[in-house]
Amino acid sequence: MSLFIVGTASHVGKSTTVAAICRCLVNRGICVAPFKSQNMSLNSYVTRDGGEIGIAQAMQAIAARLDPQTEMNPVLLKPKGECVSQIVLMGHAYKDVPIADYYHETDQLLEQAIDAYQNLRKQHGQVIVEGAGGAAELNLYDRDIANIRLARALKIPIVLVADIERGGVFAQIFGTLDLLPEDIRPLVRGVIINKFRGDPNIFNKGIRLIEERTGVPVLGVVPYFDIPLPSEDSLSIADKKTRDQAIRIAVIRLPRISNFTDFELLERYAAVSYVPLGSPLIGYDCIIIPGTKNTVEDLRSLIRSGTGEKVKEARDRGVPVIGICGGYQMLGTSVIDSGVESEAGIYPGLGLLDCVTRFGAYEKNTRQIVRIACDIPPILASMGEVKGYEIHMGETDLKTSRQAFDGDGAVSSDGLVFGTYMHGLFLNPHAVNALLAFLAARKGVNISLVPDGENDPFDQLAELFEEHVRVDELIRILVSDPFN
Repeated sequence: MSLFIVGTASHVGKSTTVAAICRCLVNRGICVAPFKSQNMSLNSYVTRDGGEIGIAQAMQAIAARLDPQTEMNPVLLKPKGECVSQIVLMGHAYKDVPIADYYHETDQLLEQAIDAYQNLRKQHGQVIVEGAGGAAELNLYDRDIANIRLARALKIPIVLVADIERGGVFAQIFGTLDLLPEDIRPLVRGVIINKFRGDPNIFNKGIRLIEERTGVPVLGVVPYFDIPLPSEDSLSIADKKTRDQAIRIAVIRLPRISNFTDFELLERYAAVSYVPLGSPLIGYDCIIIPGTKNTVEDLRSLIRSGTGEKVKEARDRGVPVIGICGGYQMLGTSVIDSGVESEAGIYPGLGLLDCVTRFGAYEKNTRQIVRIACDIPPILASMGEVKGYEIHMGETDLKTSRQAFDGDGAVSSDGLVFGTYMHGLFLNPHAVNALLAFLAARKGVNISLVPDGENDPFDQLAELFEEHVRVDELIRILVSDPFN
């Protein structure tokens, strides 16, 4: 028994809709698992067995109160630039391909995706499937393994999600339904409209018009909400707003930035800005260089733009500088590439940590980790035990710098510059509080720290959907539709 959640376009709320349905179902005692055959995102997550999947499917698994597993996202595309993406297949790096060549792979990738879906059904019974982008991409119908070809293979009921905030919601819905292939259109059992601002009662006439013209019921109109959920992909960066907080933190917006979900807990307690290359770094209390899909190319961009020099000037002023994953590699003296990430060569780093990174093989380290921060003031000494995950190529050798964590990273002699391979470091409340407490004391300001036991955001999301979506009707479609 399954539902297929497709969208009128990218970024209309498919991922959060799947997460909401998963939590609503599991709260009612119905076992359910999420699934997305093909995702394209640089925000990824490492499963317990070391597989890599899109962060959205990990989020949805957590909403379903399950451990994330590779079957939930069998194909993950990670763009590297120049129309090339890395294919992560069933959790592991498969190959780098130009996008034109990727479509030669889709037949066998679809077969593996269907196998993964069937395994999830056997394990969990119910599966909520998420499509990718817009469902009505006519030019892709013969090769779209995330929407049309998958729908033909699974023949499960479809719910269409639209975004009213971007405008043209009637054109979105009518156009998408009209352009769907004749064998797919009858599978559509409902419509959900996301991101409504204001009184939803004023849209009652709109609901009637949609249902009269299409014959498809509108199952809900979901209001715009600000629940702290992880961002799915690079489109989400444009939605980020810098809060008015006393502590200002700059995250360098690298061209190939990845896993910027690392900083979403920080964003709620500090003024975090994603600063484009070439922008001034004056006035920030801390600078973070985040992860990247291509360390070498983003390091070169960092230096060419002048931002590398600005980071070093900030360091000279005593501003803490922190590197995560690829950002950690950039903080070293050099990056030596044998041709794995870019052209073979030796690339000078920022030289803020005495370490060297080497890319010697097309092998990726992916694992969940628990570390103890080293007893090095003024920041690390207050962190204690932290957990996260590694997703990186390359190995880093320390010269004179000390480790920042047991078995990982490096830290400067004064403790104000450190790097780590650990994604998710600043999703640990103790790590966030250690950094913010130091910055606030130095600046002489009072701030709020992260409390213990924050409310589960997926329960908040489920409560919102129970209020505004006909969840009983969704369940009826799920369990009684003849296609199931």
